[in-house]
Amino acid sequence: MDLIEQLPSSGGYTAILVVVDRLTKQAIFIPTHDTLTASELADLFVMHVFSKHGVPSHVTSDRGSEFVSHFFRSLGKALDMRLHFTSGYHPEGDGQTERVNQTLEQYLRIYCNYQQDNWARLLPLAEFAYNNAPNATTGISPFFANKGYHPGLTVHPERDLTSARAREFAVDLEELHTELRKQIAEAQARYQVQADKHRLPAPDFRIGDLVYLKAEHIRTTRPSKKLSEKFLGPFEIIAK
Repeated sequence: MDLIEQLPSSGGYTAILVVVDRLTKQAIFIPTHDTLTASELADLFVMHVFSKHGVPSHVTSDRGSEFVSHFFRSLGKALDMRLHFTSGYHPEGDGQTERVNQTLEQYLRIYCNYQQDNWARLLPLAEFAYNNAPNATTGISPFFANKGYHPGLTVHPERDLTSARAREFAVDLEELHTELRKQIAEAQARYQVQADKHRLPAPDFRIGDLVYLKAEHIRTTRPSKKLSEKFLGPFEIIAK
């Protein structure tokens, strides 16, 4: 369980609570805000986790104040729920959730508008797509691992629908779901490339080559770097 914080305001939300099941890899993306208190966290937990899946036996998270508060510790004790907090210097101790965070942020970078104020509306589709794509570890989708079947998403735009808007919405939904699943596969492949980079020699760039620039130190007019492109380009090398 982790928080993606300091996002541009979207429908009054500025953060995302990410919950990942260690066994099935199923993810839950919950819009919230940066000032989330322990009692508000407990409400979200009951509404989105307990009501659908019961009480987990074990919860791993970082040492954010809302997670380590006396209230949440007491709640864990009352529900017989063991709490494990990763070091503030090594949040990757909850590596599973960190990887999901990276994938979710990649979705939002691609699909949120330039103002970055519509990401909250994208969360349900991102969650559906993530949970219905094969997981790299298990080889099956989190939804199938949890439910034992695949959910349907069959669109029939050829049917005589009285509402043109309904037809357009259904087609857009199917296209977005297909594209999101494609992005999942590409994101998983990208993680492997990043892991292998330190083992590869630097490329021999030449004049005329097209390259991307890392955007980390390039200022843009977008509200948040977290939801902005990681690389800009491509640009042509004109001198060396």
